[in-house]
Amino acid sequence: MDETRADLLMRVEGMTCDGCAAAVTRAVKRIDPAADVQVDRDGARVAIRTDAQALTIAEALTQAGYTATAMTG
Repeated sequence: MDETRADLLMRVEGMTCDGCAAAVTRAVKRIDPAADVQVDRDGARVAIRTDAQALTIAEALTQAGYTATAMTG
């Protein structure tokens, strides 16, 4: 059923408050409304289970005003 979904771990710089975490979640959900988004604001990380590609998510987060890069492990 969700065989195409992938787990992505992104480093997201610039999240300073809960409003930022909500903005990051909204940016991801605009790309994939069914995405599962877990924000670790203090660790500057976002774990996402999504159908979208990492580059697409990174671009959406950049447009939202954050610096996002894919992480491994």
